[in-house]
Amino acid sequence: MALILSENLRNVVLAGHASTGKTMLTEAFALSSGLIQTLGSIEQGTTLSDHAPDEIIRKHSINSDLINFTWKNYKINLIDTPGFADFRGDVKSAMRVADTVIITVSASTGPEVGTDTAFDDASEFYKPTSFVITKLDADRAGFNEAIDSLIERYGRAVVPIQFPIEAGLQHHILVDVLQMKQYEFTPDKPGTMKVVDIDDEYREAAKAAHAKLVEAVAETDETLMNKFFENGGELSEEDLREGVKHALLTRTLFPVFCASPLHLLGVERLLDLMVSIFPSPIERGAEHAIEISSSNEVLLEPKSECDTVAFVFKTVSEPHVGELSFVRVYAGHIESGHELINAQTKQPEKLGTVYTVVGKDKIPAQKLFAGDFGVVLKMKDSHTNNTLADKGVNLVIKPVQFPEPVTDIAVKPVARGDEEKISTALFHLHEEDPSFKIHRDEETAQLILSGLGDIHLETIIRRLKEKFGISVITEAPRVAYRETVRLSASAQGKFKRQNGGHGQYGDTWIRVEPLPRGTGNQFTSEVVGGVVPTRFIPAVEKGAEETFKQGILAGFPIMDMKVVVYDGSHHPVDSSEMAFKVAAQMGIKAAFEKAHPVLLEPIYKVETFVPDEYTGEVIAELSSRRGKIVGFDSDDSGETSITVARHIQTLQALVPLSELYGYQSALNRIAQRRATFKRVFSNYEEVPFELAVKVVELNKKNHQE
Repeated sequence: MALILSENLRNVVLAGHASTGKTMLTEAFALSSGLIQTLGSIEQGTTLSDHAPDEIIRKHSINSDLINFTWKNYKINLIDTPGFADFRGDVKSAMRVADTVIITVSASTGPEVGTDTAFDDASEFYKPTSFVITKLDADRAGFNEAIDSLIERYGRAVVPIQFPIEAGLQHHILVDVLQMKQYEFTPDKPGTMKVVDIDDEYREAAKAAHAKLVEAVAETDETLMNKFFENGGELSEEDLREGVKHALLTRTLFPVFCASPLHLLGVERLLDLMVSIFPSPIERGAEHAIEISSSNEVLLEPKSECDTVAFVFKTVSEPHVGELSFVRVYAGHIESGHELINAQTKQPEKLGTVYTVVGKDKIPAQKLFAGDFGVVLKMKDSHTNNTLADKGVNLVIKPVQFPEPVTDIAVKPVARGDEEKISTALFHLHEEDPSFKIHRDEETAQLILSGLGDIHLETIIRRLKEKFGISVITEAPRVAYRETVRLSASAQGKFKRQNGGHGQYGDTWIRVEPLPRGTGNQFTSEVVGGVVPTRFIPAVEKGAEETFKQGILAGFPIMDMKVVVYDGSHHPVDSSEMAFKVAAQMGIKAAFEKAHPVLLEPIYKVETFVPDEYTGEVIAELSSRRGKIVGFDSDDSGETSITVARHIQTLQALVPLSELYGYQSALNRIAQRRATFKRVFSNYEEVPFELAVKVVELNKKNHQE
């Protein structure tokens, strides 16, 4: 493979809502560039980017996939990302390393929740962002409606570069208002794009759209604004093109293009625009890195003639191949045999063969310069979010912050003895996908997987079976309830045993009191006169601490309760620490049962992002889950949420954790996968009496088992 210099690279990520044409646009780029000879099919499982077995089965993207191709002597690294919120972790990793973001929007539906999350991720990383209206050749396509919705959602910086002569089944002509030309395409035939003058009947519309583009670009730069006024509201073609490029780079313009990938309409013109106005790694500029010794943020210039700094943005484990590490070179270069250091672990890594990739195919690369992407096999100790660098480099690339999980499931092995195998396999899967978490809940004795949605967790469980041969049983996670008391109460705890010789004697009077929620547990002694000798008070406290952990009502830990020992008696010979510990536990239990004990459940603050038209149904769903609506459309700062302008309601509710199981599935059903949510622990509240009785009975049964 020929060496590609940094200035001839374009690194682009395709993001957006599910089923908006990302994978087929990737296919169309590959076909138009000559990388493939026929367009692949999602239905038949023959596309370049959706090649994994679970993607072929589900017929949608689950992983981000990298391909590269050449267009007019420029190398384009393209990352096709999943559209479902369940796989947003992969999207964020791809966003982190790309230089430009293309967000696909279907002409039939307009912007959706996935459009918003893609735009938010691009904003987080401050990436140049453009939109592509896809599927203009579909029945009931609405270009103008889609544009209006984009402007309403994201502001006046959204400006069309092209518009279709006719959307719908007859669509095959675009008017390009950047170049002020008409582009005609022959459906399904690459290389047939014709550039002609704009038809008279569309010239006025083109002039109006061109004027809007010129004005929008002029507003982004003072020099261009001066030229705009000097030339009577016009800019030269070169000034306009450079202005669009600069405004895209500074996120003061979000250009909108058109492409219908299934029939190759607009694809070649989009490729021309990608190499002419999308930034190279050098134009994109310095990358934010962190100096290890000081933790200060520094700027890393994308130079090829310097020490190497590369970032692992994705890890994949393939059967019979091993671990593949996808890297972006930020400075210097990488090549086979290159000796580097993992900047986080300080472990050496000698690179094997360096490859570029096209979907599942790997092509050996001689050398990859700053800005380029590659794959390295079987590194010893480097995974996603690690930085590789030449020895002596004191920098790490800022890691990706993955979304917090929203859905849990408990797993246990089908076969006895597979517990350790499951843990090892899940550890390897977590290295591939850090957006899911694993922990063992010591209270419930369950192994819990936490992910970004039901499909995400199903995918992890399927990969356990496919990659490691481990089958698991899934069940709803048990909730870690708490116990406490409503009132103060006192009782005696007396332990007396005589079996010949020395006996056991401990006598305590215990008072339990409720404490404000969140205070924690307390123990204190009010004993006077030595009725309980001072040396036995620690044993009483130990009895209290063990009772706090073990619970009384149903075996759940006790919280926010005060235990006071205030009286008792002792025997000069038979009293012991063990006797007083047991006596204290007996007294606490007796007092607890008289103090109106209650069961507490964890309550989560849940923010649900849902399109306007489904708000009523989602509120009803939350109510059925004992949720309490506490707010609309406001963030923690009290400022109006940007989602208001997007016709997306932000519902804030307090919901018991026990009711959140399956909530994302319910949202998918109600809102056609257009709603998402996030959660954070809020507080504990009393469980309703009828439900508490069932929980107590069930937990006693679980303890017996």
